[in-house]
Amino acid sequence: VQLQASGGGLVHPGGSLRLSCAAPGFTSDYVVIGWFRQAPGMQREGISCFSSSDDSTYYADSVVGRFTISADKANNTVYLQMNDLKPEDTAVYYCATDPAIGGSYLLCHYRYVKNWGQGTLVTVSS
Repeated sequence: VQLQASGGGLVHPGGSLRLSCAAPGFTSDYVVIGWFRQAPGMQREGISCFSSSDDSTYYADSVVGRFTISADKANNTVYLQMNDLKPEDTAVYYCATDPAIGGSYLLCHYRYVKNWGQGTLVTVSS
């Protein structure tokens, strides 16, 4: 599984960005995909995950109401729309999946996720 994240950049507080993850094999080889982030000096956290089997989603408390995960299943692409960005959202963002995990909540909390894309840096600063 080769994932590729893109869309990061520099944005002012209160601004928006949309991240994209090219996910070949999504829905056929694996059904759950998620967005994780790691800020400097912090542990990586699962912030939003999506299951194609039932279109269920999970959001971490830190992003609920501001971030939206969505999937274009036909084009094997998963998006993370990020609104009202805050300086504490500054991090490297990764998309990831694990064929052994079948639920959105589980993937976002799984410590040993198998497949990772390269990260994309999001910097929120004035």
